[in-house]
Amino acid sequence: MGRKTKEVMAKLKEKGVNAGANQMIEFDLIEEVAGEFGYLVEKIPYEHEALVELEKPDPEDKLKERPPIVTLMGHVDHGKTSLLDKIRHSRITAKEAGGITQHIGAYQVEFNGKKITFLDTPGHEAFTKMRARGANVTDIVILVVAADEGIKPQTVEAINHAKSAGVAIIVAINKIDKPEANPDMVKRQLLEHDLVVEDYGGDIISVPVSAKSGQGIDELLEYILLVAELLELKANPDRPAKGYIIEAKIDKGRGPVATVLVQNGTLKRGDTFTCGYTYGKVRGMFNDLGKQVKEAPPSTPVEVLGFNTIPDAGDKFYVVQNEQVAREIAEVKKVRDESTKQQAQPKKLSLEDLFKKMEEGEVKELPIVLKCDVQGSVETIDALLNKLSNPEVKINVIHKAVGAITENDVLLASASNAIIVGFHVKADKKTMKLAEQEGVEIRIHNIIYELTNEIKAAIEGMLEPEIKEEVIGRLEVRKVFKVPKVGFVAGCYVQEGYITRKSMVRVYRDNILIHEGRISSLKRFKDDVSEVKAGYECGLSIENLKDIREGDEIEAYINVEVKKTLDK
Repeated sequence: MGRKTKEVMAKLKEKGVNAGANQMIEFDLIEEVAGEFGYLVEKIPYEHEALVELEKPDPEDKLKERPPIVTLMGHVDHGKTSLLDKIRHSRITAKEAGGITQHIGAYQVEFNGKKITFLDTPGHEAFTKMRARGANVTDIVILVVAADEGIKPQTVEAINHAKSAGVAIIVAINKIDKPEANPDMVKRQLLEHDLVVEDYGGDIISVPVSAKSGQGIDELLEYILLVAELLELKANPDRPAKGYIIEAKIDKGRGPVATVLVQNGTLKRGDTFTCGYTYGKVRGMFNDLGKQVKEAPPSTPVEVLGFNTIPDAGDKFYVVQNEQVAREIAEVKKVRDESTKQQAQPKKLSLEDLFKKMEEGEVKELPIVLKCDVQGSVETIDALLNKLSNPEVKINVIHKAVGAITENDVLLASASNAIIVGFHVKADKKTMKLAEQEGVEIRIHNIIYELTNEIKAAIEGMLEPEIKEEVIGRLEVRKVFKVPKVGFVAGCYVQEGYITRKSMVRVYRDNILIHEGRISSLKRFKDDVSEVKAGYECGLSIENLKDIREGDEIEAYINVEVKKTLDK
């Protein structure tokens, strides 16, 4: 505040607080003292200056093209793993192939002189878990669909997870070499989920592939590079590295090891880092072939040695100046997270407080995961919910399916800040426990109109209330007094209704509005009053009104919030 320490200490002393220059004081007291010096205080979470520096955007001229980060998702047994293996082995020379000694959760291949990074995650669960923790590490999702089976429940989940994450989607129609393969069936089914492939006039790329024979693999990689080019993926390699933990474990011989996906900057051996509650120094780095590397540029996955404890998947990884800074950041994060846990506030939205916590903006959204007992109910309820949308609040059913509420549903709701609505279905204990941990609300119903009424009520709570004006009283000015230091005071008679100290007023002369404003004082005789009713006299002064005369009419009104309803 630009004040001397002695001045601040003197102010505190006045308030009975005998604090030294380096003593901590409560936020309320800070607010009070700062207010007396003419300052407003805003409470913001503490971030170490080193992190603030690392999160600053890079200048345009420093940005260079980086490889795309790709995740494969789809139904179990549709060939995700086989496809990954085929891509990996087909792009690595025989000499190098013997080097594939370890699995690090991610790897890079080179095609047409450009690199592509693949995240080898167990499908959409890991993808969504990381996204729920704020780790948006994927640029492109490859949706793997078997040409002989078409879209299955897990494919639908994968589509909704990818859409919800807002990433580019490429469809790989696998098992194309099977006699019963029917790629057109897959393309038609995709239409039902708003994925229109290029053959049908849309913008979704679909590639027929075979993980068995290798057919279409090169074409798929070409399309990945094409989409990456359109996305204009860039990073600054000439800065301290930051990235995310993909997976971590304890290795018997080497201690805690973790796969780090570098997003920006270049990670080098000897770098000091902080990551979640852990910190350390890069003692060794290995690529996906198990070879030691000295540095890892943007979009490169490496296995890192040197953590003091195991980090969590999804933790942010930062390179900092020295070990002291790394330790400080880790400790601050731990203390802050523990205090947040103690407050035990659910981090997600519930129907009751949904409208209070919506992101600011003109269009509000209520994301819903819908699970029903039969397909007919899914379609009926989905249609009814969509009808409840209006220009101010949009209902977005991000996933709808038949079956019990599962842990996957909870993870998707957690990552998308959605609520789960169940009709004639329930969740098992394990799922309920996960929902509790993630702060995800589950609403179960057995009667359709009850379900829709509840959502309708939530939306009406989210609608911006209409402000309506209500005239509460009319007065006539019968005498005007000039009071020193106060200005003009009007002696009035309340003809209709009443007037309150908090009401707004309009002053009319010969039925023409001459002033509108607030009341600065309202009196009966010499006493301040909060309200005067019809049939009584009062004295009132109006803010910023210099000219008031006998015979002027005063209209008192208040602004009332009227809740909007969808029936209007």
